[in-house]
Amino acid sequence: MRKLRFAYHIFLFWIMFFVRPRHASVDFDFVRQPSRPLVLTPHNRPQSHPQQVHVSLVGKNYMKVSWVTDESGVPTTVDYGTTPGKYDSSATGEHLSYHYFFYSSSKIHHVTIGPLHPATTYYYRCGGSGPEFNFRTPPASFPIEFAVAGDLGQTGWTTTTLEHIDATDYDVLLLPGDLSYADTQQPLWDSFGRLVEPYASRRPWMVTQGNHEQETFPFIYPDGFKAYNSRWPMPYQQSGSESNLYYSFDVAGTHIIMLGSYADFSIDSAQYKWLANDLYKIDRSRTPWIVVINHAPWYNSNLAHQGEGESMRVAMEEMLYDSRVDIVFAGHVHAYERFTRIYDNNADMCGPIYITIGDGGNREGLAMLYKEPKPSYSIFREASFGHGRLRMMNITHAHWSWHRNNDSSAVVADETWIQSLSSSPSCIPKVKKVQLTQGNDEL
Repeated sequence: MRKLRFAYHIFLFWIMFFVRPRHASVDFDFVRQPSRPLVLTPHNRPQSHPQQVHVSLVGKNYMKVSWVTDESGVPTTVDYGTTPGKYDSSATGEHLSYHYFFYSSSKIHHVTIGPLHPATTYYYRCGGSGPEFNFRTPPASFPIEFAVAGDLGQTGWTTTTLEHIDATDYDVLLLPGDLSYADTQQPLWDSFGRLVEPYASRRPWMVTQGNHEQETFPFIYPDGFKAYNSRWPMPYQQSGSESNLYYSFDVAGTHIIMLGSYADFSIDSAQYKWLANDLYKIDRSRTPWIVVINHAPWYNSNLAHQGEGESMRVAMEEMLYDSRVDIVFAGHVHAYERFTRIYDNNADMCGPIYITIGDGGNREGLAMLYKEPKPSYSIFREASFGHGRLRMMNITHAHWSWHRNNDSSAVVADETWIQSLSSSPSCIPKVKKVQLTQGNDEL
């Protein structure tokens, strides 16, 4: 039965390849290095057992466990504890399924568990059966280490990137959009979930959307993000956001803001007003570091996707600058590039450091061509697959490194020490509060 279902999904894969809408952002004016072959990861467990297990942070001391089961009668419960095989706590959550053209998803489960202790390993079982999983919660204070990888996809390069990330310990993974590269071919969402499960079930993965998550179709699916929102819900409600496409969270002295490059960001938009208020509420004595993540880069000397983040930069850059955001990560461009601190296209000691890291392993290959001469504010750039490491050491200093993929190991090709702007007397924040209203009630 499972073989028939998998064959059916492959059949849909090819059918939908010929009818899928093309992304307006695709750029044909640059040459990419050939990627490695697509990796399809089948489901080899019983239908009642969990698959595609991943965890994410939900507020202080809570974690969301998400998984899929082929069998619809499986309870949406998670049993967990700090000893293998012994579960002294249990939680029940919600489940859903969705339809996309001829595809119907299996039962998707989401359960929030906690309160949990920081820096502690928990063992858990999903739905009352199947294998035991474990994850470790992030620390409550410095140091904390983030792995950063964008534009993952599911190719041979993706598996190499994930293996390299896993080879050295980290606390939280940050993903600046473009997860599965399903592009309307829904079985690829299932395959991606199974591919990343060994990693995403053990450390929280915090993601934002990219253009490949849109999956819009005129008149039928005009709003898009159906699979993304169903499978990868992030803690947007806890940060006062109205949309899963943008949100924020705190972890170990760091305030992380995930922005939506493909949600409305104009000055009158809900996202713009939410961001203004989120920045206004930050307490730098509690979270001295601010990191922002979006998909389409605001600064980019690669010839790929030139100018695609410009309208968002014009709308929002001043807010980030006035709030003294430390670092801005983006993906989309399939290469690596690190800039100096910038504001309004000029080097500025009080602006964020901008880093493009869209080189996780996508199927489209690398963006090989750059503008020449290199802009003075571009410090390092290279078209190779890889991942990054951001280690917050204390309230004043962090270490960033970019690890280029080799077949057997990850090579540190770029690294730098970063001083937090909150510790710089020359860079005093100057933020403004924006009023959000709903009816007659002030938010």
